[in-house]
Amino acid sequence: MENIVIHRDHLIKINDYTYEIPKTYRSDMIVPARVYANEAMMEDLFADRALWQLVNMTTLPGIAKYAFGMPDIHQGYGFPIGGVAASMLDEGGIISPGGIGYDINCGVRLLTVAMSATELKPYLDKLAMRIFHKVT
Repeated sequence: MENIVIHRDHLIKINDYTYEIPKTYRSDMIVPARVYANEAMMEDLFADRALWQLVNMTTLPGIAKYAFGMPDIHQGYGFPIGGVAASMLDEGGIISPGGIGYDINCGVRLLTVAMSATELKPYLDKLAMRIFHKVT
């Protein structure tokens, strides 16, 4: 698909920090695209092809609810950096540790444990704090 220029008027303001490109924007979109940014960050959204890449994410098989652009969104190789998507396996989706990054080792990591969510729940607060202190 050709590079589509996305302008500010294509985004619908949901609230002060959430903007949406509706799935009616392009005929092949399965879900809308949502971007989290404040007013001061808005101009940066149009500096590269990140929003175009985010719209492309909305066409992925099995994508669930939205393609999300986090506040650090900027152009990547396929997914935009800061792009987040969930997909449903039974609708053709995939399981991936990340849409970007793990292939070039940019700090994205996947950790697996042999515990159920119920078994892990009592440790989540402590685990989150340990991870926070290790990565900051």
